[in-house]
Amino acid sequence: MADQYDPKESEKKWGEFWEKENIYAFDVNSKKKIFSIDSPPPTVSGKMHIGHSFSYSQMDFIARYKRMRGFNVFYPFGTDNNGLATERLIEKMKGVRGSDMEREKFISMCNETLKEILPEFVQDWKNIGISADFSINYSTIDDRSRRLSQKSFLDIYKMGRAYRKQAPTMWCPECHTAIAQVELKDKEIDTMFNHIIFKCGDEKENLIIATTRPELLSSCVAIFANPNDERYKKYFGKKARVPLFNFDVPILADERAAIDKGTGIVMCCTFGDQTDIEWQKAYNLPIKMSINPDGKLNKLAGKYEGLKIKEARKQIIEDLKKEQLLIEQKPLKHSVNVHERCGTEIEFIVSKQWFVRYLDLKEKFLAQGNKIRWHPSFMKSRYDNWIRGLQWDWCISRQRFFGAPFPIWYCNDCGAEVLAKENQLPVDPLSDKPPITECPHCKSQLFIPEKDVLDTWATSSLTPQISIDVISERMKNAKRKIFPMSLRPQAHEIITFWAFNTIVKSWFHEKNIPWKDTMISGFITLGGKKMSKSLGNTIEPQEVLATYHADALRHWAASSKLGEDLDYQEKELISGKKTVTKLWNAASFVFSFITDEDKKKIKTGKKPKLELIDKGILAKLNKVIKTATKNLDEFEYSKTKSEVDNFFWQNFCDNYLEIVKDRLYNSNISDEKKHSAKYTLYCVFLDVIKMLAPFMPYISEEIYQKYYKDTESDKSIHISKWPKYSWFDSFFKRNKNAEQTFELFCQVLTKVRQEKSKAQKSMKAPVNISLNKEQYSKLLPVINDLGGVTNALNIKEAGVLNIEVIQENIEEKEGKKESEEKDKKIESKNEAEKNQEKIEEGFDESDLN
Repeated sequence: MADQYDPKESEKKWGEFWEKENIYAFDVNSKKKIFSIDSPPPTVSGKMHIGHSFSYSQMDFIARYKRMRGFNVFYPFGTDNNGLATERLIEKMKGVRGSDMEREKFISMCNETLKEILPEFVQDWKNIGISADFSINYSTIDDRSRRLSQKSFLDIYKMGRAYRKQAPTMWCPECHTAIAQVELKDKEIDTMFNHIIFKCGDEKENLIIATTRPELLSSCVAIFANPNDERYKKYFGKKARVPLFNFDVPILADERAAIDKGTGIVMCCTFGDQTDIEWQKAYNLPIKMSINPDGKLNKLAGKYEGLKIKEARKQIIEDLKKEQLLIEQKPLKHSVNVHERCGTEIEFIVSKQWFVRYLDLKEKFLAQGNKIRWHPSFMKSRYDNWIRGLQWDWCISRQRFFGAPFPIWYCNDCGAEVLAKENQLPVDPLSDKPPITECPHCKSQLFIPEKDVLDTWATSSLTPQISIDVISERMKNAKRKIFPMSLRPQAHEIITFWAFNTIVKSWFHEKNIPWKDTMISGFITLGGKKMSKSLGNTIEPQEVLATYHADALRHWAASSKLGEDLDYQEKELISGKKTVTKLWNAASFVFSFITDEDKKKIKTGKKPKLELIDKGILAKLNKVIKTATKNLDEFEYSKTKSEVDNFFWQNFCDNYLEIVKDRLYNSNISDEKKHSAKYTLYCVFLDVIKMLAPFMPYISEEIYQKYYKDTESDKSIHISKWPKYSWFDSFFKRNKNAEQTFELFCQVLTKVRQEKSKAQKSMKAPVNISLNKEQYSKLLPVINDLGGVTNALNIKEAGVLNIEVIQENIEEKEGKKESEEKDKKIESKNEAEKNQEKIEEGFDESDLN
């Protein structure tokens, strides 16, 4: 048995080694081709969660592969620490509310707290083996990011595409801020369709209107029915009286009123939903706002003033019942828009906000999306569908505190907008003065600073520019060399957030795509449901690392197909842990035979005369290398991991190691044949750990440094060359049947094992093997290897394949009885238990023989 591998010690040792030796550093002076990754900056909202460990491992597979393929990999690491998520974290940690503090003090608290928690937060990524160049770092709240975000705003403003307008805005009553369409998500809730009486004309006729929002009655400005609805044609042009509030509103016809929904006649309030906004604009209806930004009803609601929305709904329903104005209530499963951050149902309020005008550019953005290669390709439909469904310009202002401030002031007298100068950036209008002392329009010397901050996605959509700006201090012409970036890896649920907005900004500022390829990952589910803190079904990756360690976690992350969600299964982590153990013990076995003298021979590069079975495993390996390379070039990491895993466990461990044991142990075998096996073991196993290195960086480095470093020239396996495939070179042309011979050999070997198991005999039990003519002819050159691994007494040509397991006779049994009893006494129970543990950790019986 090999010394036990200690993953905890190994991960710490090699993590420190990689950092100290700058193994993953981007070389600004290199002439190598650059592969640049627009890596997602994780949101600082606590600590790394299981989804992070999943998707970041997947992007790291590609980074490590490209580095081994000879690219100069530009792989920065940023953190997204401006905006609502970080504010909420700080508020929770410090027991405060930002809205109750002076903005300057709250921002200072946020900055100080981030300094405290960021090192541990970033360490989580290092612990799972992320091979980013951590010296190329940024945060979305640092001076650089705020400067570039503010410059982006100024540039878009000068293009005539940024505007400020008093308009209906999507609003989160919980977070007290405007939000953009991209920040909405659908949530199905249980509610009631309330059938309410509206009086019409001389009040002798009742109109029954069904609504889920009776709390908006005081905001009602009109009643609508479909012009083709025969039930209501006679009412068009008349007025209806709003119950409880007793004011009249017009009854109008519009095709957007659904005949088959509710009672077919609806009230229009300002503003209950998107259709209400459209009706208000189309018919120039008055604007009546009943709900304040804090989610409470205002004076327009009369006696319900001050009540929260749900409280007001309950009270109004009770009053309608008392007045006999509520006919019935029907249960309803209702899909509503909620703020994705907090899950609160959004409202529409009229407020002054900053927007980016881009609805007229839909076709441009679709065309840009077509220039990018999407992996998997079907994910592009999400991008396309989002663009086609856009109804709002991008609202980029937020009524929050910790973010990039708008670089703008307003004249106190005439309202003129005063922009910061570029050389002032980053600027905070609340503490910095405008670049002018007098308004050019009205000569006023009083200016009002903008209090709002930019939407966090307005900054995060500039990650290519921000990371390139970081390296520009060390590298000439960095942007020309790196942009467009090679790859954007990201999760599918933020295609509409991050991918789309980055493409938008890249079009505005660069008139180009931001990256050539985008690789989309899924998310983690538990029992088929997405992991979520609100559902209480999250798994902490820190706990997984403590039990199974980083290589097993990464091995698990590699089992998910590109773009697909993965259900959390502990058995997959156990499988990864077993693979680590199997690799370690396979290495120990291989190098128990390979001496320093053997390594000297191998280092010369001269191939020995290879046995046919050795050529066969090399041919098999060659095809695996070719397939693995092709798949990783297409970012299909799961296919590569599966292919290499299968080769390692089945072809190498189960078969080849067993085949060459007899040749290595048998003193009657020539040194030349032994060296053929040793050379093959050395080369095949090296290529195996190289192909597994992107997925399992720690165990592969441990094996490389322990067994290969004195022969190979590279400081780390992770900057060594990726294995080459050479199917068409002269070696394989001369030995084109080697792989078929190896496969046939393994088929016969499998059959022998099956027959021994069926006969309940040890794998060392002797056999007689009969082969058909074709099999015998093909296996004749490797007949000694076949005899050795199967313990065959006789191998002959016959009509069909047949395996005869030798049954011991009575005399032989009696003769062995005394010896077997003696052996049993020697073998201790503890040793048996130890072997069983080894099997469970990733060995099979062949390792114990």
